[in-house]
Amino acid sequence: MLSVVLPAYNEEKMIQKAADTLDRILGDAEIPYELVFVNDGSKDGTWAAIEAAAKKNPHVTGVCFSRNFGKESAMFAGLASASGECCAVMDCDLQHPPETLIEMYHLWEEGYEVIEGVKHSRGKESALHRASAGLFYKIISRAVKIDMTRASDFKLLDRKAVDALLAMPERNLFFRALSSWIGYRTTQVEFDVRERTEGESKWSTMSLIKYAVKNIVSFSTVPMQCVTVAGVFVFLLAVILGIESLVRYFTGRAVEGFTTVILLILIIGSIIMISLGIIGYYIAKIYEEVKGRPRYLISKKIGGTHQEK
Repeated sequence: MLSVVLPAYNEEKMIQKAADTLDRILGDAEIPYELVFVNDGSKDGTWAAIEAAAKKNPHVTGVCFSRNFGKESAMFAGLASASGECCAVMDCDLQHPPETLIEMYHLWEEGYEVIEGVKHSRGKESALHRASAGLFYKIISRAVKIDMTRASDFKLLDRKAVDALLAMPERNLFFRALSSWIGYRTTQVEFDVRERTEGESKWSTMSLIKYAVKNIVSFSTVPMQCVTVAGVFVFLLAVILGIESLVRYFTGRAVEGFTTVILLILIIGSIIMISLGIIGYYIAKIYEEVKGRPRYLISKKIGGTHQEK
């Protein structure tokens, strides 16, 4: 059976449409399935819409968080609640084309254990949003050493791969990167991002910045290495300026005034403060991991048979 996990945040207008569309497509393809909607602490009527969809369609199950824990937590909660031999993750706004699930499912039947959906085109976006998204994904790709420029959360995973992800003990998880990191027999399927028919995107430029910072830190130590590189650069600069100052002093041409000193203090002080900020962010993440709080808390469930996490 195929389990389709659909995280939802303020998507009340799309729940029933997504359920009906997937029911028609997977039903016509004669693929046994279940739909696992995860309400990520929505402020609108998303949970009520999930309850209505579950009453209408026995294939629909729902999980409701006690508050907003973020999309990563919602995806893992859906995977933990799914009972299928393979699990797909997709957005419930249908920007991930549901028809692609059929191709993914057949590739799984051929023996592939991780089928990644990669973006052929990003759909209609403003120039600013497209540029910022491209920049942030390039930064993430360099940091995590995995090509994230066309990556998405649209994936189909074998039960073996799902269990490997769920067994990871860390609290701060980066699904897109971890699904590639676990390995297994992998292939890719291209898709075109569709336009939203209802609502609006939850991803602003600021949210992309937060997304990039959080996931780079949770998956990679590259920012810490940047601190070391910056320290070496400042040290080399200090050596060069020190030699120059000594030469000028002994030749009687010492630099007058405090301009050089002030510039050095500003440069070194700025790098120290930035470095402390990066180190502090890592310490904050370590603190979160050490506390061992759950990734999410579930307040309600509907449909199917689930095990509490």
